[in-house]
Order: sequence, then structure tokens, then C-alpha cells
Amino acid sequence: MTVTSEQRFGEFVVVRVHEGQDHVAELVLDRPKAMNAVSTDMARSIGAACAALAADPAVRVAVLTSSHERAFCVGADLKERNSFTDAELVRQRPTARAAYTGVLDLPMPTVAAVHGFALGGGFELALSCDLIVADRTAVVGLPEVSVGVIPGGGGTQLLPRRVGAARAAELVFTARRVEAAEARELGLVDELVEAGEDRTRALALAGRIAANSPVGLRAAKRALRLGHGLDLRAGLEVEDAAWRSVAFSGDRAEGVAAFNEKRKPNWPGE
Repeated sequence: MTVTSEQRFGEFVVVRVHEGQDHVAELVLDRPKAMNAVSTDMARSIGAACAALAADPAVRVAVLTSSHERAFCVGADLKERNSFTDAELVRQRPTARAAYTGVLDLPMPTVAAVHGFALGGGFELALSCDLIVADRTAVVGLPEVSVGVIPGGGGTQLLPRRVGAARAAELVFTARRVEAAEARELGLVDELVEAGEDRTRALALAGRIAANSPVGLRAAKRALRLGHGLDLRAGLEVEDAAWRSVAFSGDRAEGVAAFNEKRKPNWPGE
């Protein structure tokens, strides 16, 4: 499947492939009237958009952005949740999970561009990406315990992998919001830019990444993800399996040839 230059998934999600950056796709959260609060319909659309991106071999990097000027995403749609019966909440859970795992399981590198509020499920969407670029207006956090639940979009697992168990516990247990400068200091985000520059910087970073071998990028991501948390010996076996998957690829042959011929590679992507 190939994603068109602009494709809408339901009412609240848009995927764009930018002219001049053919291998970078932008997944736009586009529910501005609700500050991108993730409703059931929006969760379903995020999952569908991610499935389309995952199936598109032309996409080398995906960038997760927001159309709202003051928010990346404020998390789950609590107004909708307030109307659910217990049975409806149980039925909705797989749809919600599929949105977060859809981003997490994208096979290509992913970059989140965060500004304004990225709270609860909104921050979990960012945490599901490989890299997070934030501007100085960003406010991040996992406040779920303050409304009687827990981070349920991967937060309890992804946050300690970024900042360690004790720091993650403090942030989850206190439900506190963290402003941009501290978020960068703690490692909650990877790069801090001036206000309004998060999307531009994230797309530029994605373009730099996308210049590399698509086969190599996906294999490297797989090795990083699968090897994390394993003991060294097991991790090296994961790395070796990923190496074997690329060692005899067309991309490897092209990359070595281009290096020796002092030219830019023309990646076959296989």
C-alpha cells in the first residue's frame, strides 16, 4: 500500500507525504476543537493511519504532529469516557490500545513534534515514538492517577525506559506536569527548540534520517527495540539476527558501491 500525498483517516487524522521529502510521512492529529483529546473514533483513525504507514515501503520516517496551536494532545477524551458504562469501557479498550501500539509498532523510525500540552495519552503517543522534539511551550506528564486510573497507553513501561524506574515512579505517582526545560533535563524529551519550531525541526531531523538505507533503518530500529532490557549476550544475538537480515540486501550492496564510487546512494529498499 502507498500513502497518497495527503490522505485523511476518519475525521481526526491526516497523513501527508511532503513534496521534496517523498520518504517522510507526517501523521497529523487533527481534532483541534478538543485539543486532540483521543476519542474512540480518533483512536480508531490513529490505528488505521499507522497500519497504512506500516504497509508502505516508501515511507522511511514518520513524524507525529498536531494541528492545534496550543496542544499536541491532552490525552483520552474524558467527556466521552464519562458517558461510558463499565461494559462500554471494556469494549472500547482494544480500540484505544490499538492507537498507541499502532504508533509504537511502526517499523520505521518515528519522531514526535511536541508543543503545548502533551498529557496522559498524549504524552504516551509521543513516548511511543523513537525521538521527541519539543518546543519551549511544551508541558508533558502522566496525570492519570489524579483521575483514578493509571497510564494505560504504554506510559508505565515506556517512561522508565527513558528516565529510569525511580524517576518514572515519581512522575506517575505525583501526576505532576513538567515544563519544557525540565523535561529536556530529565530526558522526557530529546531535543528542545524555540517556540513554534518543533514541527520544522522534527521534519528536518526526519529528512536527515530518511537519507539513509530504509532496510538498514528498519533493521536498526528492530534491534534497538528487541534488544532493550535483555542481558548483553541475548542482546548481541538480537543484533546479529538484524545484521543478517541486511547483510545480503540490495541496500547493503548499493551502500558499499556508492561509498567506493563517492556518490550518493540510490537505495533499492530491499
